[in-house]
Order: sequence, then C-alpha cells, then structure tokens
Amino acid sequence: MSSTTPHPLDKALALHHSDIRVGHFTGTTSPDYWNMVGPFGGTTAALALQAVLQHPDLLGTPIALTVNYAAALGEGAFDIQATAVRTNRSTQHWTVTITQPGADGTANMTTTATVVTAARRDTWSQADLTMPEAPKPEAVDRIRIGPSGVAWLEQYEMRPFSGGIPAKWDGSLQHSETRLWVRDAQARPLDFASLAALSDVFYPRVWLRRATHVPAGTVSISTYFHVGAAELAEVGTGYLLGCAAGQQFFNGFFDQKAQLWSQKGALLATSNQIVYYKE
Repeated sequence: MSSTTPHPLDKALALHHSDIRVGHFTGTTSPDYWNMVGPFGGTTAALALQAVLQHPDLLGTPIALTVNYAAALGEGAFDIQATAVRTNRSTQHWTVTITQPGADGTANMTTTATVVTAARRDTWSQADLTMPEAPKPEAVDRIRIGPSGVAWLEQYEMRPFSGGIPAKWDGSLQHSETRLWVRDAQARPLDFASLAALSDVFYPRVWLRRATHVPAGTVSISTYFHVGAAELAEVGTGYLLGCAAGQQFFNGFFDQKAQLWSQKGALLATSNQIVYYKE
C-alpha cells in the first residue's frame, strides 16, 4: 500500500467537524468494514472514540469506552455528537451519540456511548494479570474465511491457536475460550481507535460453546485502556495476543470478557460485552 494511500481504517474513521455546534461531526459508513447487517461493531466503537479524540476540548487520553448498539448503522452518512459533560482536574467524562436520518428525514438514534479520558501521571504501576503462554505468531496459520459477504474480516490478520471457529456445527458442548494473534491486515501503527476496534474482533462465544451457528450480535461493549500513547507507539504494527471467553449464557444473552496483549507481554486493553443470541 502506498504511503500516500489512506489505510482502510483511517478512511472508515474519517470525521468532519461541522459548524453546527462544537463536537458535532459527520461521516460515512465504509464498505471495507461491512458486517452482515451493518458496519463491524468494532469500527462503530472506534468512531465514537474518534469523535472524542478529535474534540477541541479533549483532556488526556482514553481510559474507558462503553458503546451501546441500539440499532445497526445503515449504509451512508451519519452524524456524531461528542459532549464533555464533566471536566475535573485529571478526568473528563463524555457522552457520544450517533444518528442517521430515517425515511422521513427524522434523526434516528443508532448508537450511544460514554467515554472517560484522563491525564495520567507517573505513579506506581503493576500488572496482576500475566500474559498466557502462546506460540510465536509466525508459527500459527492465518485463518482464511474466503468469500463470505462480511468484508471486515478481510481487514484483519487473525491467527487462532486455540478456540477457532468450530469445524463442525454439531451442537457439541465445549469451552468458550479463544486465543489468537491479530493485527491489521494492512500494516497500520496501533492507536487508541484501532485498539478499540480490535477489542471486538472475537466471534460470538455462543458459537464455540455450543458448536451451533445462531444469530448473535453485541448489545453493549465496554473497553478499558491500560496504556498510554507511548506504549501503543512501541507496539507499532506488531501482533496483539487476544483472549476471549464467555462467562454466563442465560435466556438469550451472554457476557464475554477479553484481553489484548502486546508481543512483549504488556496488557493493552480489556473488554466486557453483553451479546444477544437467538434460538
């Protein structure tokens, strides 16, 4: 890819600050990250964060992002409003909304989000969670999905070494944990927006737990960022080790925890999400 050609993720996250009000942005959905009925949820989360990161009143860097998917974004233009609802000495609290015009022209709410940013200061720091044992990325085969109509899968290089997509959909009961190496398929230095998107790359845990292919989709995801910009820059275009597992499956919804590590063993982000599944 030419250095002058924008990365597909940068095109998907391109926002234009309008003159309607401060924090109001416009954008357009990207076919490169299309999912079955709308954009890949990870890019929608990244868009919500991007609106905060581009806000002129931003304080610090992200520490928490929660995104609620009220409805799928449709193809085309959308509006994002990022509002700083409270600014303290070290933290800043944001609300974000994404809307699209309906058939009658009325703005329809598709996504709500909250973001917390903070001005981190050098203090005592320690990780209690250690990186799992893993083979080197080069020793693991890259998963090849083939033509599926789900464009976003082609934007990531995924190398699962445990808990891959079931080879047989036979209803067998098993664990729900996946471990894989992952990075952008086209090299792109890691930043907060791409890390937010990567937090949602795991397929629904219910598929693995039951080896049953049922409709499923994220309702809400919370991602917590455990590093600063300098640590992300050190990762560069390297692989991340991703681990995800379900915790409770109950009456149409399950929750899923996930962690993303650098190759050097730094815990970059953790996430939790609640997912809908249909019998």
